[in-house]
Amino acid sequence: MASQPPPPSPPPAVDARLADLCKELGVDEGVAGEAAAVLKEGKDALLASPSFGSRSPEDVEKLCFAFVLYCASKLKETKVGSGVRLWEILKGCKLKCDDFFKESQQLASKIDQILGSRYGSDWEARLELKQLEILVNLLADASRFYRKAFSELFLSTSTDQEPGSTTSSPDYIRFGWLLFLMLRSKSPELFKDLVSCIHGLVAVLAILLIHMPAKLRSFTIEGSSHLIKQTEKGVDLLASLCHNYHTSEDRLKEMMGKSYKVIEVFFSTKALSASECKTMNLDIIDTDGLMYFKDLVDDEFFQSNLEKLEKLSSTTGCEWELDLKMFLTSNVYILSAENSSGGSANSGFSKRVFETLASPTKTIKNMLAAPSSPSSPANGSSIKIVQMTPVTSAMTTAKWLRDVISSLPDKPSSKLEQFLSSCDTDLTSDVIKRVSIILEAIFPTKSVDRGASIGLNCANAFDIPWAEARKMEASKLYYRVLEAICRAESQNNTVNNLTPLLSNERFHRCLIACSAELVLATHKTVIMMFPAVLESTGLTAFDLSKIIENFVRHEETLPRELKRHLNSLEEQLLESMTWEKGSSLYNSLVVARPSLAPEINSLGLLAEPMPSLDGIVSRQNIHPEGLPPTPSKKRPSAGPDGNCDPQSPKRLCTESRNSLVEHNLQTPPPKQSQTGLSSLKAKHHPLQATFASPTVSNPVSGNEKCAVVGVQIFFSKILKLAAIRIRNLCERLRHEELTVSVYNIFKQILDQQTALFFNRHVDQIILCCLYGVAKVSQLALTFKEIVNNYKREPQCKPEVFRSVFVGSTNRNGGLGSRHVDIIVFYNQVFVPTVKPLLVALMPSGTRPEDKKNTNSQIPGSPKPSPFSNLPDMSPKKVSSSHNVYVSPLRQTKMDVLLSPSSRSFYACIGESTQAFQSPSKDLAAINSRLN
Repeated sequence: MASQPPPPSPPPAVDARLADLCKELGVDEGVAGEAAAVLKEGKDALLASPSFGSRSPEDVEKLCFAFVLYCASKLKETKVGSGVRLWEILKGCKLKCDDFFKESQQLASKIDQILGSRYGSDWEARLELKQLEILVNLLADASRFYRKAFSELFLSTSTDQEPGSTTSSPDYIRFGWLLFLMLRSKSPELFKDLVSCIHGLVAVLAILLIHMPAKLRSFTIEGSSHLIKQTEKGVDLLASLCHNYHTSEDRLKEMMGKSYKVIEVFFSTKALSASECKTMNLDIIDTDGLMYFKDLVDDEFFQSNLEKLEKLSSTTGCEWELDLKMFLTSNVYILSAENSSGGSANSGFSKRVFETLASPTKTIKNMLAAPSSPSSPANGSSIKIVQMTPVTSAMTTAKWLRDVISSLPDKPSSKLEQFLSSCDTDLTSDVIKRVSIILEAIFPTKSVDRGASIGLNCANAFDIPWAEARKMEASKLYYRVLEAICRAESQNNTVNNLTPLLSNERFHRCLIACSAELVLATHKTVIMMFPAVLESTGLTAFDLSKIIENFVRHEETLPRELKRHLNSLEEQLLESMTWEKGSSLYNSLVVARPSLAPEINSLGLLAEPMPSLDGIVSRQNIHPEGLPPTPSKKRPSAGPDGNCDPQSPKRLCTESRNSLVEHNLQTPPPKQSQTGLSSLKAKHHPLQATFASPTVSNPVSGNEKCAVVGVQIFFSKILKLAAIRIRNLCERLRHEELTVSVYNIFKQILDQQTALFFNRHVDQIILCCLYGVAKVSQLALTFKEIVNNYKREPQCKPEVFRSVFVGSTNRNGGLGSRHVDIIVFYNQVFVPTVKPLLVALMPSGTRPEDKKNTNSQIPGSPKPSPFSNLPDMSPKKVSSSHNVYVSPLRQTKMDVLLSPSSRSFYACIGESTQAFQSPSKDLAAINSRLN
């Protein structure tokens, strides 16, 4: 008799819990099966416990379930609306939005190969996680503004409501929010960004002031501080609201007109002229241009109108993933105020970093010694800034754009034309043509193929007015700053001719990209986020980093909020983006530091040539009318390539570099450095040297390539940023005595072991420097303590300590990157590379036991400099009674003799300092034998 087959084994517990979650959420069987398949393939990577972290295994599992469910629902070919919404997934997993968005990038990197093989190479774009995060931030900011403004204008309780009324104030506030959402869905062209949304909410507040019972107002119109604008006929309602909330009156009137039409259609009601209606709500109000709906909020119709609004939901785009109605209420699944876009939590820190980096009197030395910390209240002037909200910031900068920039001419001024025409060739038409092409690439106003567009995807006519307005603002700002730069450069004694600068393609594109980015930052748009301007213009992060400081210096009216945005942008560029594969930094490094060329070539880090204007025109299908031909690539006096880079950057490695002069960052400039980096650069390095082709000789000195100048300036910015972050982290750890040593090690690595930064984040090097110095100093400081304190820094991202590049590997026949956590990187890569530098610190007298022992400083031995630029290689006197000196080992012998005490440099999980022999005890034993 044949034996029966064994029963199928039950699914693993993790798979069973995912299945239970899918049943609880009512997920379609196809989506549930797809999620289970993704989890099965990527389970090991997704659920692997990190070496450190505060999340429990249960939280890690919930995040993984949410991520695979969202991927399956979003990426599997299903009908629109048939999957499970992200909002429902997060509620079912009891997760907050900010936690999910924060971890999703890390989870995606763990199974990127799996997702790519199942859903294609465009899976990341189709997930739309970044767009969703920005949208959540925007709506969270807008809802907070609306709640605050409503509470200022209306009573919070219903004690004064009219007798017999069944409508309370909470019903009205919800009605207003739903009315705003309805306007967004019916007129999407009006709500492309946060500024537009605030105009829409102010329009809703005006409609509520006109229609809600006057008794529910928190003020009386006579002598009110809320409505201060008057006309001959009474209070000017719209002008008063514009004054209070920094909105544009013309734009608000346009928004009101659109709102009236949408309300008429949606509620099937008729708008009446407010001047013809006799109601207490309109007493003492100038009703010219205002409309009134009799049955909008009357008790007889209010509940039915509210229910009609409740049923309305978005069924298109990424908004379908969210429940927009819930943003009004205090819900645990919405981003907290501190985590919203540009939230106030980091404003104080951003202010300090900006003022420190921008101040010409802030040197590296006083950055390291500054007593203030991110959590310190010492900087009293930051109190007002901390209270700045994303909405007030956006409205303030929008007012500047409206009042200062929009009034400028939309073409070069006569003075700018004079500069352009005075070049070897008249460049006016070229500049105008270039602006048109580049801004059309950033803000397309024509329908283009979705796959070809890299800017805003203007698939319908609704986007055209918005894009045209942004193009105009960006072009006017560009012309204004270009003229200011021309004025400044013409007064520079080292610049005899502006032709090399004004014919430099890369310079103009950087200036246009920076102008466009400020316009986008002002409006806080959802549909285009940085670094989209780089992709649209063909620039790299290193290119843009060259222009930011000059842009701020030459636009004196730039609001503080936009200066902080540019500072934040520059930090992003410096800390990681400039070190990524494809950055033009590497094209300069192979010229300035020829010894790095083999490493750069082996990793394939060089940037591709910058696309020509003709290439951008063909890629974007741009056909500007009535403009001169595309600027010629050949320029007089602009170098061999005009900096349009028709020459492949890969040829840079083989060019002759006999005249190169290596610059040693360890040797600081003379006293001149105390006057500040910005003034030093302005005096010695004109912009034409900064933007010239890396192989061109410096027009000022002539004995060094322009690549050396660019790398020198870039490294000095890196050192400033590192000094601030090292100081803050050491203060947070309460080990301020390590600040200088950590900075010196970092500086030596940047100069002597630059390749350690390739494909990595600056903070990864800082964390390793801090731990290495702590180990040399025999401090009981673990990597877990350092990382936990780093998490409290405003720039912290989990991938910094969870995913560090350690090399390239072949996976499935293709070339991929291998990433490990920070401890593995420290042990496998950092220590073998930096060990000699750490060893050089050991005899410097910085160890805690040397400080505590009064006899540790031998008479006659010189004290170490607190800001030594190089390890002190002079002999140390080690005996008070005998002329015995010890010198550090030569590098050739150091590596051979580094044993077994060198083990104390390495990091271990769950480490204990008792497990390692102290180097001081080893030295004491040696000295005892010698004696």
